[in-house]
Amino acid sequence: MNRLQKLILILMLTLMGSQFALLGVQAQIPAYNHYISQFQDTEQPEFEYIIPGGSYTVGENAQRISEYGGVQGDFVLTGETGFVEWEVDIAEPGLYNIEVLYHPYPGKSIAAERELVLNGRRPFVDAEFLSFPRVWTDGGPIIVDKNGNEIRPRQVEAPMWQRIPLRDSLGYTPEPFKFYFDSGINTIRFNSQAEPLVIGEIRIYQVPQLKPYAEVYQSYQELGYLPTKNIVIEIQGEEAVYKSDPTLFGVFDQGDPTMKPYHPVQIRINSIGGHRWALANQWITWKFEVPESGLYKIAIKGKQNQLRGFYANRRIYIDGEVPFQELNAVAFPHSTSYYMKTLGVDETGSEYLFYLEAGEHELKLEVVIGNLVDYIQQAKDNLYELTSLYRQIMMITSPNPDPLRAYQLENKIPDLIENMEILRDSFIDIQTHFEEYTGEAGGHGVILTTIIFMLDRMIDRPDRIPSLLGEFRDNIGSLGQWITDTESQPLQIDYILVASPDYKLPRAEATFSQRVKHEVLAYIGSYTHDYSEIGDITGPDSPDYESSDVLQVWIGLGRDQAQILKQLIQETFTPATGIAVKLQLVNDMQGLLIPAIIAGTAPDAALGAANMDLAFRGALMDLTQFPDFEEVAKRFNKSAFVPYRFRDSIYGLPESQSFSVMFYRRDVLEDLDLTLPQTWDDVLSLIPVLRRHNMEFGITGLGGGSMPSINTFMMFLYQKGVALYKEDCIATNLDSRAVAFTFKQLTDFFTLYNIPLQYDIATRFRLGEMPLVVTDYGLYNTLQVYAPELRGKWGFTLVPGTVQPDGSINRAVPVGSTGAVILNGSDKKDQAWEFLKWWTSKDVQVAFGRELESLMGSAARYASANIEAVMELPWRPYEIEVLLKQWEWTEGIPPVLGGYYVTRQFDWLFRAVVLDHESLWESIQHYDEAANKEIERKRREFGYETDINELDERWKELYWEQYSHVYRLDLSDEELSAYGLIP
Repeated sequence: MNRLQKLILILMLTLMGSQFALLGVQAQIPAYNHYISQFQDTEQPEFEYIIPGGSYTVGENAQRISEYGGVQGDFVLTGETGFVEWEVDIAEPGLYNIEVLYHPYPGKSIAAERELVLNGRRPFVDAEFLSFPRVWTDGGPIIVDKNGNEIRPRQVEAPMWQRIPLRDSLGYTPEPFKFYFDSGINTIRFNSQAEPLVIGEIRIYQVPQLKPYAEVYQSYQELGYLPTKNIVIEIQGEEAVYKSDPTLFGVFDQGDPTMKPYHPVQIRINSIGGHRWALANQWITWKFEVPESGLYKIAIKGKQNQLRGFYANRRIYIDGEVPFQELNAVAFPHSTSYYMKTLGVDETGSEYLFYLEAGEHELKLEVVIGNLVDYIQQAKDNLYELTSLYRQIMMITSPNPDPLRAYQLENKIPDLIENMEILRDSFIDIQTHFEEYTGEAGGHGVILTTIIFMLDRMIDRPDRIPSLLGEFRDNIGSLGQWITDTESQPLQIDYILVASPDYKLPRAEATFSQRVKHEVLAYIGSYTHDYSEIGDITGPDSPDYESSDVLQVWIGLGRDQAQILKQLIQETFTPATGIAVKLQLVNDMQGLLIPAIIAGTAPDAALGAANMDLAFRGALMDLTQFPDFEEVAKRFNKSAFVPYRFRDSIYGLPESQSFSVMFYRRDVLEDLDLTLPQTWDDVLSLIPVLRRHNMEFGITGLGGGSMPSINTFMMFLYQKGVALYKEDCIATNLDSRAVAFTFKQLTDFFTLYNIPLQYDIATRFRLGEMPLVVTDYGLYNTLQVYAPELRGKWGFTLVPGTVQPDGSINRAVPVGSTGAVILNGSDKKDQAWEFLKWWTSKDVQVAFGRELESLMGSAARYASANIEAVMELPWRPYEIEVLLKQWEWTEGIPPVLGGYYVTRQFDWLFRAVVLDHESLWESIQHYDEAANKEIERKRREFGYETDINELDERWKELYWEQYSHVYRLDLSDEELSAYGLIP
């Protein structure tokens, strides 16, 4: 490449933006272990430097403040975007830790994230993801429903000043990060990634080294500390005062009669933790008070029953400090039942003693990965190397190699066999240490044996590598799951004892008679207790929920969602309106709602039940009859109402919306020196490049199904401003040339360009086989949980669009949604409308979404239809920017009488052309005719016009008014040519 070509390339990349940057810049940033290995012999000077937050030298979206959180000082408020930079004069060069004093600022209720740039450069990859968590606590006492079941309190933030050393947010580096500083002036910059944050000060120092227990105990003796006698303090697990995560709330364990509290049938919130308390750096704090100063022992009644053969590890703090080395990682072995863990007994044979002054203290347990952290990190690095190796092989052989072809991979891929040998030896090392740690072979670590065996076969017979490619792919997926399982550290705690050394600990495991009694009572209770009912919360002012004045509402979501909604109703809706609501969980909404309507037992309102078949039959109320409907409608995008609108009536209020975006593997595209496609022409140019490397471009249906659907077709139509249906949905528009040629454009992707029809989206994206895929943005939730090793290596952006005659790009996509309805048979329509307005309001949608994510994690990110609510859900700034931009391009899918048959006919049409290779034009004519016959039949049945010439002009106008980017039925020859549909 000559100098001019390089300059042109640099200019093009600059104009395209940073998201199109090539691999070179990213590749130069090392992982932390590689970064720190450069400084093995570097001094760690015992100097300390304090930098007030407000002393920054330059900043963007930053503001100096002198007071926050009840504390006076020189602070800086940093926004959720922007940066702030400080200078520090270092007297002696070397490695230092960095500690930050910070206070969370109101935002989206997630941890703040910052990227650290030291002297103009991010020192290592993990410095991009520095986390500053919020603190959470119970929002009130445990409450009881009318069935006697306890209901956990909601988690609320407890804002406070915190000090944390900068460290690995995933827990793979157990000690705080070290950073190299030169002597003289150094710059420290924080780039905001998520959430605003108040920074009080930055401290550059050396983290003190902990002493071993023997030295600490010796100091106790020298100071004359004596054991206490006959004292025991019991701390219930569910009574934790602070937590690092809103998912760490009290839970119930109904299967053990030794639990405190306990009931064989009714729910009792009697423990904390379990699978929710398993991720590195999550912590829980309890407070307790001792009556006299002296030495105490600590015992924990808990269990780890999820990972057989493994330990759950916790770092233990007392009053904010780890007392000695051994408490950096306390191991809790696997057990199917609760046991009493006395700190020190398993490690040394005798219990640790702790000196506590009389008065109040804090005990904190924090998740750490433990002694195997280096080997899990090694396995994670190996996973990425295996994936890269697989991708290199697949680029030559394709995912489905020809069994008769000699690929000579060892000659085409540099150092292939050597790299496999290095990986095999690394896995042997990992396996050896895991077997020593767990004391057993196989079991949980069987995937390590499988991969070693596979690599041995590949090394011995390189010609067999293509035939083992399917096994290679499966093993990569299994190894990823093994890493996820192994780094998980679940621990459930019933209670904690702080006791005098002479106190005899109680039995933790149930006796035989206790177990028998429990089983008998639980069996009897299964006939008298309805576990599926969402019980109402009792209290002195509780309404009579059996009264005819109570609003009946059905919900078709899960029990957890229903319980969250029930609490919100009783906390905010009923007190504000005086309307009592009886919420009923329904597993099969459509299957039960119709019989209920016929029987006259239908609810007043139903959530997630918007069904236009019911509206056409007069079973749903037209919501436009309410005088404030137009005001309420402003909460939503115009596209949200299209599925529930017919002519001048709207029968549903939107609850959730989903639409497509384009996901991309940043690392793979950078490897190939590719930029993100902006148009479908770009995609067509990119597919051959991907194909040369045996990679694919993916297009899925709305909702994430891999087979293209009628919604996929609508995306291509909408981007040309063309509707799929004629006015009033009186017939399909398949007989227009624009629709027919656009259908050919869609099928060409699968017939001429051979992009895959069916596949596991998450797996192929994770492996890099499909580095670009247009799919529902809900894939984000899956990747957050399914592919943690890809953190920072993927993203999502706007879908490719269609270039318009004026040079602009139309990126329109169809949108899916759910909606809430009011039944026409209700005699409480006004109350039901108040409920629907409340339910779809910003504050309630935000509260519901955050509570749902608190309960189930980021995999349960709620796709609210309320625009303002989505802006306050826990999306990062650059993520919400993409979603809002794509949302502006959404178009609804209008309801069609006989629409089910149109969808079926389209699927048959698509299969006929793509799979059976039938004539495109004849197939369109055949299936279009069948679909229109059904539409005509259904319209006659309901008394609507079947001839477009008889259609009232009002209905034609209203049909086009519901769209934002769709405005025509056909294209001229000139327009067809401009879109590349005809020569």
